[in-house]
Amino acid sequence: MQKIIVFFGLLYFGGVYCQNTISGKIVDENNMGLEKSHIHISSKSTNSKKDGSFVIRNIPNGSAKVLITYVGYKPIDTTIVVNSDLEINFVMRQKNEQLEEIVVKHKNNYFNHSVSEQKIKEKTIEKFSSQSLGNLLKEVSGVSVLKSGNTVVKPVINGLHSSRVGIYTNNVKLEDQQWGMEHAPNFDVNAAGKITVLKGASGLQYGGDAIGGIVIIEPFSTKKDTLFGKTIMTMESNGRGGTISSSLHKGNFCDWSWNAQGSFKYYGDRESPDYVLSNTGNREANFSGDLKYIGKKFDFAAYYSLYNATLGILSASHIGNMNDLYYSINDEIPSVIEDFTYSIQNPKQKVQHHLAKLNYNYYLKEGQTLGLQYAFQFNNRKEFDLRTGVADSKPALDLNLVTHTLNADYKLSKDDWDFKSGVMGLYQNNAANPNTGVRPLIPSYNKFDAGIYAIADHHISDNFSVEAGIRYDFSTIEATKYYLKSRWEERDYSPEFDSFIAGDFGTQWFTKPTFTFHNFSASIGMQYSFGKDYEWYFNLSRAVRNPNPSEFFSDGLHHSSGMIELGDLRLQQEKSNKISTSIQKKWSRFKINLNPFLNYIEAYMFLRPVGFETTIRGAFPVWEYQQTNALLTGMDFNSEWQINEHWQHRLLLSYVHGKDKTNDDAIIDMPPLNINNRIQFNHKNWKNLTMELQSEMVFRQTQFPDNNFTTNIIVNGELTPVSVDISTPPAAYHLLHFTSDFEFKIAANSMATLGFAVFNILDTNYRDYLNRQRFYADELGRNFQIQLKINY
Repeated sequence: MQKIIVFFGLLYFGGVYCQNTISGKIVDENNMGLEKSHIHISSKSTNSKKDGSFVIRNIPNGSAKVLITYVGYKPIDTTIVVNSDLEINFVMRQKNEQLEEIVVKHKNNYFNHSVSEQKIKEKTIEKFSSQSLGNLLKEVSGVSVLKSGNTVVKPVINGLHSSRVGIYTNNVKLEDQQWGMEHAPNFDVNAAGKITVLKGASGLQYGGDAIGGIVIIEPFSTKKDTLFGKTIMTMESNGRGGTISSSLHKGNFCDWSWNAQGSFKYYGDRESPDYVLSNTGNREANFSGDLKYIGKKFDFAAYYSLYNATLGILSASHIGNMNDLYYSINDEIPSVIEDFTYSIQNPKQKVQHHLAKLNYNYYLKEGQTLGLQYAFQFNNRKEFDLRTGVADSKPALDLNLVTHTLNADYKLSKDDWDFKSGVMGLYQNNAANPNTGVRPLIPSYNKFDAGIYAIADHHISDNFSVEAGIRYDFSTIEATKYYLKSRWEERDYSPEFDSFIAGDFGTQWFTKPTFTFHNFSASIGMQYSFGKDYEWYFNLSRAVRNPNPSEFFSDGLHHSSGMIELGDLRLQQEKSNKISTSIQKKWSRFKINLNPFLNYIEAYMFLRPVGFETTIRGAFPVWEYQQTNALLTGMDFNSEWQINEHWQHRLLLSYVHGKDKTNDDAIIDMPPLNINNRIQFNHKNWKNLTMELQSEMVFRQTQFPDNNFTTNIIVNGELTPVSVDISTPPAAYHLLHFTSDFEFKIAANSMATLGFAVFNILDTNYRDYLNRQRFYADELGRNFQIQLKINY
């Protein structure tokens, strides 16, 4: 035991010492790797691998001499400034060519050596300029989406979503009421320069509760001393609207640099192949910007972003009674179909999210690095319902969430060891407006979190490394909530929770529920290169997630979904035990990645439909939070085949099977098998013309629980018992999409890219199992898109 304490003590207190790792690739002018190039940086040297990649560790801060040689090519002889881990890509020219080109960018500031990460690059992000973050993340195998209509979209990683998926933008976790299935991430994809997806809970420096995975969003940055920008304009037929996004960037290797970006979206009603999806327009006005100074001993950065959106909710999804729900499901036609309009009426959501961040990194002598970061977030969420005798401008739900976070991190690279450790603190206040005329779905509360972690990575050889980490989190939450005495008795909370009662107000109890948690999370894994271009990753993780405020305290109609949600004060911590492995193989023109996983989750929390409840607004389905032991198994597969110089094929496949081990049943809301095939043509000499045909096949989910219920509806003036089928998944569907673009010059120093796309080419009627509004309407029909990007 003493040795264990000493070991993790060294992990933590040793984290103040740091040297840097420099990696990259040596390629020729055709972007082909140059094997056995000799790379000499500072006092270290190595030779590149077959694909041209190299890694050199333990480079101290300061100026470093770089010398790269390869037979038949001009040597590279330059100097770089090192103050953090760097990724440096060199393009070598034959001896009769001009001087070489150097591209330098910062490496990721996170440990994940035992997990195969998947990235979305800037060019792909630009193509999704008009889309949501959830839709963009579908470009990664194993990521699907949970939707409430077509504007509220959130990512699902290996079958898990919401509070189980941490979204980090510029190293800050988004705190935007992410507990709600009907709450999309409050982030504009145009503010992203690169996105990385880590599956599972291996990123312990970010927290121990992201048992589904982590999405890391990094803003655009450049070390080149220049001023440049771009504007992207997108027009779409479905919704009859568009998006415009503009950004300016001032780069610098040292000294001052800055970025500024803004976007605006305006769409009217979307349309299915057969009818208008009434009240599904949306508006967005977003901004982000940062200012950074890089010196010899430190760097400092300030960042701010604003996300401001109005999202229409399908009118037909807000039912008035059980007759409406029954006939919507059985008739498969929306109960409300109006002419197209740009107007957004109730029901709707209005969301505004502010994020401000300051961070400071100080480089001590002998490579020591200290990083400090403070972040402030303010989230205002308003949800509007159809109410009689109440002004349309008065929300039915009005939540203000304020979050303060403070982080301190230390890093070390010494010999064949990498260390990282840190501490964090969070204070959060949620204020539920009591003047809405409706009992708040989520109460006011105060929450405090504190955490400490340590991670070690040992490079046993150039081909083999192991890593291990541990994290402790403390969390306490205190809410103030009024419970109807009838609900208190119905939930059987007495006498177990009578200590929470602070006052008697006739038909209501005034309560102050308080919960405190102590959580330990851990991860251990390895990465091994063997054979001819094989990579094997293996990770075993243990993560613990506390019940979120929705799971504890929900008590009423969720106006953005049209259903009554009930929390449970008895819910316990959710504990994930995940085994994940990944095998990668590269050939000269073909590469594959196979990623099977097994995740056993103790006390898995989920929403289960249990019937209906009649209110003064009508009759609504009732869903309550329950717990079970769950086993999630599955596999993600992707391949890339460079058929020849101009043709490329890409395949994405993902499958998840969710099993309720306690009740020997299926888990609700598991994504079905989906297969995505793409064939792409590119010709650089034809204005870099690119054309792609995509086949998206989503199978019917055959594993699902039977949550159907019986109720009475009025038929010919009489109450008639009927079975309401809310369980059976919709049929499988197949979609075809086409995208294309080419480049052209518009001025001496300005290039433009013009793109044309058609989504759902065949105008297919379909419904998606993971769309909460599948009971009421079909998905989107055919959509034509034109996109113009101008670089300047």
